[in-house]
Amino acid sequence: MKPKNELLFLALGGSAEIGMNVNLYGCDGKWVMVDLGMTFADPGYPGIDLILPDLEFIEKQSKNLLGIVLTHGHEDHIGAIPYFADELDVPLYATPFTAGLIRRKLEEAGLENDVELNIIPNEGSFDLGPFGFRYLPIAHSIAEGNALLIDTPYGKIFHTGDWKLDAEPMLGVPSTPEQLTAVGDEGVLAMVCDSTNVFNDAASGSEGDVYRNLIRVVEGLDNRVLVTTFASNAARLQTLGEVAKHSGRQLCVAGRSLDRMIENSRENGYLKDFPPTVSFDDAMNIPRDEIMIIATGGQGEARAALGRIAGDTHKIKLTEGDHVLFSSKQIPGNEIAIGRIQNQLAAKGVVMITDRQEHIHVSGHPGRPELAEMYKWIRPEILVPVHGEIRHMKEQARFAEEQGVPQTVFQQNGDVVRLAPDGPKILRQERTGRLVVDGDVIIPADGKTLNERRKIAYNGMISVAIGLDAKGKISGQPSLRLSGVPLEEDEEDFLDEICDKIAKNFKKPVGDINRFSEEVRLMVRRSATEWTGKKPIVAVLVVEA
Repeated sequence: MKPKNELLFLALGGSAEIGMNVNLYGCDGKWVMVDLGMTFADPGYPGIDLILPDLEFIEKQSKNLLGIVLTHGHEDHIGAIPYFADELDVPLYATPFTAGLIRRKLEEAGLENDVELNIIPNEGSFDLGPFGFRYLPIAHSIAEGNALLIDTPYGKIFHTGDWKLDAEPMLGVPSTPEQLTAVGDEGVLAMVCDSTNVFNDAASGSEGDVYRNLIRVVEGLDNRVLVTTFASNAARLQTLGEVAKHSGRQLCVAGRSLDRMIENSRENGYLKDFPPTVSFDDAMNIPRDEIMIIATGGQGEARAALGRIAGDTHKIKLTEGDHVLFSSKQIPGNEIAIGRIQNQLAAKGVVMITDRQEHIHVSGHPGRPELAEMYKWIRPEILVPVHGEIRHMKEQARFAEEQGVPQTVFQQNGDVVRLAPDGPKILRQERTGRLVVDGDVIIPADGKTLNERRKIAYNGMISVAIGLDAKGKISGQPSLRLSGVPLEEDEEDFLDEICDKIAKNFKKPVGDINRFSEEVRLMVRRSATEWTGKKPIVAVLVVEA
């Protein structure tokens, strides 16, 4: 589908879900993409870590795609770039800090010479066909969070990206209310806006408050202190560096993603005063009240530093009386994994402090007071909620109307929205979906492989091997193997019953092998269901003489 003389919006990811943000804008026959993110798998995707958006829609017309513009460096906005950038074969545009993170991803994928990466100065502008882009710095939980002001022949779009309001951001200088009001004075057709925290009646809070509270908490502790936070939160790293210096503690950093973030930050002029760090071995020899550790793994990732520390497989050790501060929000879906690590720490006598006990974390997304302020400054004719589940986006649409925004449009991934002329209007639905990274292969999230794996995970599997002699009759005893079928005490009796049934029901020579295999499969599954109440996957192998 090629856009005509109109301005279109189409989300391929990030609408009616949190994460995996991919937004398309169409105008006068051309498309641009804003962000290309991924998300992390939940237990419903056994054996999978990463989920990618299905870009089939834009891949089919990539000749009309002018480029990919990135708002900031979080994985749900840039994480899918190494998987698609070469195939889409269009230039990328990002500010310096975000570009540094992207460059590292491209280098790891061996694509640094195959993908054009354009570095745009902070607050810089550039044109792509009928689109004009201007970066507007905005507070978020990573350096160089940006909104985009997109100029088109049909009006301006204010694409917020992820954002919040913060009077003391610790890192970077966001646009002022006066600057954002001036954007609104230019006239804004549509604001495409983050919905994540729309149910929060309070503002997100300031990184400055977190800094003061962390100093107070850490200074009150007399043993080893470990703080876990999101590796991408460079502002929090700046805060923690200051906390270490203020409390007279040396600093140790545990986690490769933290090392990469610190390196990229310094290359781009951030974390200039971040204190020197000590090795793991040195950290263990420093007096317990003179060391602070920053570690990855606050979301319960088993292979991250905190998970390995909790499991005693890391050089850093925590013992009774030490403290772990969770300076991050618990992401929904991670409760069990986080709880497992916290229980391991508690068993050691480690004391944990979370954001529920102390104000040691603030969100990077706007609450209702911040949304109301942004509506007042930008004064869009149309609000398009994104970056949220259905409940978040519906609520932001309702809240915006309550605050006086003239028009709102609720859309989901795949909805083609005409913003102008005569908008907003949903024109049609395009196919979207999810892909998964399974080892070194990208496959559909709802395809045969994952569906079978889910069934095996929930119901188990039975393999049946049957030999046929030269006349087509069953030769010898069938061989069965059970995997994950709950027959631990009755397995032998079950297998004897299956062998007896096969012998009694198939005495004559087998004719059609496929029909015979299907009859055996159904018979075995029916028997398994009678014995267990489960419906395992049954695979039948027939070996002919």
